[in-house]
Amino acid sequence: MNAESMGEVDRADPVDGGADPLVRADRTGRADPADRTGRADPADRTGRADPADRVEGPPAGAAERKREQRGWYFYDFACSVYSTSVLTVFLGPYLTSIAKSAADADGFVHPLGVPVRAGSLFAYAVSASVIFAVILMPIVGAAADRSGRKKPLLAAAAYTGAAATAGMFFLDGQRYLLGAVLLIVANASLSVSMVLYNAYLPQIAGPEERDQVSSRGWAFGYTSGAGVLVLNLVLYSGHDSFGVSESTAVRICLASAGVWWGAFTLVPLRRLRDRKVAVSAAEGRVGAGWRQLISTLRDMRARPLTLAFLLAYLIYNDGVQTVISQASIYGSEELGLDQNTLIVAVLLVQILAVAGALGMGRLARTHGAKRTILGSLAVWAAILGIGFFLPAHRPVLFFVLAAAIGTVLGGSQALSRSLFSHMVPSGKEAEYFSAYEMSDRGLSWLGPLVFGLAYQLTGSYRDAIISLVVFFAVGFVLLARVPVRAAVAAAGNPVPARI
Repeated sequence: MNAESMGEVDRADPVDGGADPLVRADRTGRADPADRTGRADPADRTGRADPADRVEGPPAGAAERKREQRGWYFYDFACSVYSTSVLTVFLGPYLTSIAKSAADADGFVHPLGVPVRAGSLFAYAVSASVIFAVILMPIVGAAADRSGRKKPLLAAAAYTGAAATAGMFFLDGQRYLLGAVLLIVANASLSVSMVLYNAYLPQIAGPEERDQVSSRGWAFGYTSGAGVLVLNLVLYSGHDSFGVSESTAVRICLASAGVWWGAFTLVPLRRLRDRKVAVSAAEGRVGAGWRQLISTLRDMRARPLTLAFLLAYLIYNDGVQTVISQASIYGSEELGLDQNTLIVAVLLVQILAVAGALGMGRLARTHGAKRTILGSLAVWAAILGIGFFLPAHRPVLFFVLAAAIGTVLGGSQALSRSLFSHMVPSGKEAEYFSAYEMSDRGLSWLGPLVFGLAYQLTGSYRDAIISLVVFFAVGFVLLARVPVRAAVAAAGNPVPARI
């Protein structure tokens, strides 16, 4: 909700000339010792920010804040093409087909000598990528908060992921192992970059407008995902008229996502600004990241309500991420749908996800983010139940299911992010969002692992898909028990009128 449109604007909103709610200082300008960030007062007596010592918090001017918000939206615009075209549509079925062509008579491939059913390779690679990301994300988050230099780290993660995605053009023949490695690198890089991207949210948006800003970011992402997917559909469907094989068309679609990701990352890198923090030389050393991680974990133990939300989010979002990454395999392998049908279904998801993200953002204004998320989780569980009984070779019914997914997908993710941002203490945004991202992507290895194991043990994707219902059911119960207003207050942040 936009702060300017509220009947009662938070008195700490810097746009209205009050003190920045994310900076706590006494009247002498000294940082509150309870705020263990070591940050100085961001402005002198004239109210002008000191450029040599910028600190965490929303920009001082409304125009600057809006400029940063628009730049922030564009990172979702850049990287969502990977999530849509690569992870959701093309890579799963394509990598599975490569693995099957390299499999032995029993249908197994043997990466590093380990027997893996070809149909489970993609799910296992996704799990491996997020385990790898778990190692990196807390360290990167701590380093970002200690140095105040999120942009260079964001650039490094984004362009590593974009390069790995572009390298998927070389996946042909029986190079399933190369495909798995590139997937691990790209997926882990995306997770690390999202730690830094999400950490900007409490810095560029006041408490009352975060639901709206977060929802717009997701809407930008789904818009780009849908637009590029249309181009992919044209190329893939008419590959003969373009003079390329079906395999080459798929590889072009994969690689183009990497090019898109890298190109549009330039926009947020130009518009977002770093907030410098005062740190000692010792804090800037390599080992400081690990020490800060330990400190962050200790700090989070003092905020059990924030941890309770993270636990709930970890569980239900694990189900969301698994549905997103495995839907194309379920459609192609279990329901017998062709690639064109899958592309159209995912395109439908993208289009409706834009409206869903914005619509659920509006629902949150009247019903609160928590209640809106709980409603979406009930819909997710119903979707999986229907999907289990969905008959094969019935694309129309698959499209109906895709429409339901699109309606709740964007909103449940956007509102979860904005709700968590209220529970983050000032000056520790990247550290806390590294934990959030571990829940969002980094610890979402259990769902794909369960999915892959279920298929490996039963040979049925239906059994694999229905097993995911438990993630939404347990997540619903845990989230319902979290007193979110108390969690926001415990983090030292102003509590919005509706949350």
